[in-house]
Amino acid sequence: MSASTTAPASPRRPPTGPDGPKRRRGGAGRAEAIAGWVFTAPTLVILGVFLAVPVLMALWVSLSDWQGVGSPFGAGVSFVGGKNYEQLLSGGSLIEQQFGTSLRNNLWYVVFVVPIQTAVALGLALLVNRQVIRGRGFFRTAFYFPSVTSSVAITVLWLFLFSSTGAVNKILALVGIAGPNWFNEPTGLFTAIAHGLGIQQGPAMLTDHTMLGISYWEWLSGPSVAMCAYIIMAIFTTSGTFMLLFIAALQNLSGDIDEAAMLDGAGSWSRFWLVTLPQLRTTLFTVLTLGLIGTWQVFDQIYTGTKGAPANTTLTPAYLSYQASFNDQQWGVGASIAFILFGIIVVLTLLQRLILRDRKVSRRRMRWIEDVRPGAAGAAGTKEQHR
Repeated sequence: MSASTTAPASPRRPPTGPDGPKRRRGGAGRAEAIAGWVFTAPTLVILGVFLAVPVLMALWVSLSDWQGVGSPFGAGVSFVGGKNYEQLLSGGSLIEQQFGTSLRNNLWYVVFVVPIQTAVALGLALLVNRQVIRGRGFFRTAFYFPSVTSSVAITVLWLFLFSSTGAVNKILALVGIAGPNWFNEPTGLFTAIAHGLGIQQGPAMLTDHTMLGISYWEWLSGPSVAMCAYIIMAIFTTSGTFMLLFIAALQNLSGDIDEAAMLDGAGSWSRFWLVTLPQLRTTLFTVLTLGLIGTWQVFDQIYTGTKGAPANTTLTPAYLSYQASFNDQQWGVGASIAFILFGIIVVLTLLQRLILRDRKVSRRRMRWIEDVRPGAAGAAGTKEQHR
């Protein structure tokens, strides 16, 4: 037997060239990508057929003179460009005035509903999330129940409650207040307050200038008394839904930060404002976004209740779009209103996201926080004594 031994053969390394593992991994990645597209294809097809195609058709209708007869792509339908949008924004016609009135009404509706319903939802969530509250499950169900009730049924109930002889006016009469005929009162809230203060006519700079067919004074008149009833109804029916979102967010928060703030001497309000609320930023953005979308698309309550009356003070863009399309057969104008409304929602959502974005704490604010932190003064005094 020879003293020399044969060295074991080294294991063959897989090639690293163009035919090596990189190519194999690339092939596997392509296979996974193809499989992913195959599995998502049914959903994409459904979304394309029932979402993208109708939106594109509506966009074409807003740019055409289609009158609702035959196909919108028929030979008798012609392209008119931005003529329908011009009628709404600068045409000087009745439809421009109606559109401006609907925007005014809906704007005040959003201004009142979104902040109040968010605050009420957060307050209810903080209330039922406390461990000391007994029967929390019952209260959660009770607060959420109006959200799952039919909006048509609640609107009909609201018409009875807020009638001239309804339960609301009878309760107001017990405390010496003569309630209005809610759904038949077109006076704006701020206009009524001005009349109560003796101001019967606005200044000339507000009454002589107009935007979208209505004067600045009318823009500032506030929601009508009839619209106030809808505002109360919206807060009553939607706060429960957003309460559940806040409850889920509160239950996912760690109690360590709150306990540390409590040990530092922070009060309940300081802990809520500086500790709890910043951690709810994502949920707050979701609630405000959903609130904006829902309030700008209000339709079924108006259709079931007042149909824009009295004096168009409950008219909304969504209902005006329906009215222009189905009642007046101005389908191009109705589609244009829908796309303008879509643009308003997108712009306000982006603006809200810009406001609620995460910001870095400046050095100046950090110094201020360190100066006002509980115990900072005592610590400083102790250092002076040691000196």
